[in-house]
Amino acid sequence: MMTDEDKVAAGWERLNSLLVRLARPAPHDAPFRNTGTLVNMPVTRGSTVLFPDLDTMRRVGNGRYDHIAIYGAMGTPVQHELERAVAAIENGRDTQIVSSGLAACTTALLTWTASGGHCLIPDSCYGPTRRFADTMLRRFGVETTYYDPLISEAGLRALMRPETQVVFAESPGSHTFEIQDIPMLARVAHAHKACLILDNTWGFGIFTPFDHGVDVSVQALTKYAGGHSDVVIGAITVAKEEEWHRLRDAAIQLGQLAAPDECWLTLRGLRTMGVRLARQARTALIVAKWLADRPEVRRVLFPALPDDPGYALWQRDFSGAGPLFSVVLQPSYSRAAMETMVNSLSRFGIGASWGGFESLVLPTTGGVTRSLPECHADSPAFRLGIGLDDPADLIADLQQGLARL
Repeated sequence: MMTDEDKVAAGWERLNSLLVRLARPAPHDAPFRNTGTLVNMPVTRGSTVLFPDLDTMRRVGNGRYDHIAIYGAMGTPVQHELERAVAAIENGRDTQIVSSGLAACTTALLTWTASGGHCLIPDSCYGPTRRFADTMLRRFGVETTYYDPLISEAGLRALMRPETQVVFAESPGSHTFEIQDIPMLARVAHAHKACLILDNTWGFGIFTPFDHGVDVSVQALTKYAGGHSDVVIGAITVAKEEEWHRLRDAAIQLGQLAAPDECWLTLRGLRTMGVRLARQARTALIVAKWLADRPEVRRVLFPALPDDPGYALWQRDFSGAGPLFSVVLQPSYSRAAMETMVNSLSRFGIGASWGGFESLVLPTTGGVTRSLPECHADSPAFRLGIGLDDPADLIADLQQGLARL
């Protein structure tokens, strides 16, 4: 049987052969026709696409679902290659690249909800997604109910209404890392003719959403695919043609796309994503286990730990682990003491985002909004994003930090 130490990295390592071959220019593509093929897709910048005649312009203009060059605002060749690459990784039909991970969440919600509708969102969702639901969706006449991310099937069925249009999921949850039972959510959503949308940012590459019943998968490619903290970009992937047409029409009307340079940087990052994340996941497990044994720590919220409530679902549904988890300190420590500890760290940068080469720390106490009783609300907590550092260096840094509590 595979050990947890091997499993956290296994899914990433299995991706490598796919990642190194995605999005290569075809030999017949200009300007390389009859002269060979570049290994990497070149950056293609442009707004206007010229056509030889009006008939060609009309014919090509009808191909907005086909990832072809029509006009810069509908995507350039490098964006289309990134879309094909993401769809292949997600095992989906088509992908729409958008400007950010948040844009992926909001565009998907706008696409599959309408005035008078109802949306179910987990209480553990990404904070900006919650703010969008509470402000913009409400303004557009869509009501949102927040549900326990660990809800039972019977509990979820009880929340469904005739007007429920979307069940939104985020697994694991933001900051508190609850793993959701996605096949169960899909069963209930589809029984009520609702669309299941999953924020798959943590699971991108190690969780295949459409094999588990998801209809729409969104992610911040900023994290794993970008990988170098120099790009902000998102993606929405769907499984079926009719969903692709609906998404593509909405994205065009909303003006959603990403700049060619952002797409090119993301494609470059994809090449090494498996290698980077395999190492980061292994290091994350080492650091998480060390922290779990510390007397200052009440709980480490990381699905790859055997005592985590989501461990069984992680084992069942995921092929690896992400490098992001939270640490809950004993309630005897104050928030001020925790912040002193965070400020003392030298190997961990204090900043938002995660998934890149650098290790990051971010306090979560006081920054997490919950409608339901918050997990470990009486204890100070912080989130760690593990980078490419040596685990011994990270542990030594955390050790000196904890000594300051």
